[in-house]
Amino acid sequence: MFALVADVEKYPLFVPLCAALRVRSRQPQADGRLIMIADMTVAYKLIRETFGSRVTMNRDRLEILVEYLDGPFSHLENRWSFKDDGAGGCIVEFFIDYSFRSRMLGMLMGTMFDAAFRRFADAFEKRADVIYGRKALGTA
Repeated sequence: MFALVADVEKYPLFVPLCAALRVRSRQPQADGRLIMIADMTVAYKLIRETFGSRVTMNRDRLEILVEYLDGPFSHLENRWSFKDDGAGGCIVEFFIDYSFRSRMLGMLMGTMFDAAFRRFADAFEKRADVIYGRKALGTA
């Protein structure tokens, strides 16, 4: 699941509202982390916004941190962590906190973003089923 979430260029294929994603840079760190700067474009009907983020991927700790750089938000942060569930699956923890810079944009997009983020986890789960397949419960 870490690899699926880390493959940000594929987000437009399955993440709700993600119209485009462009990686500006990739910077491997001496401690094994990878830091990427990426722009994500989200679109809904006539509204289209692009924002930049710093994405820190720590494969050793199975954590991904996304920090807002620029765009329509006043702040945005999300964190992913992945843990083995002991039964061949994965427990994924996801946290997001954001607010829009413009009160008007927040009123227009806020409710829609809230609904989209609720569907976000479902989109990743469905993508995992497509990529990795789903083992039926009770089978080896």
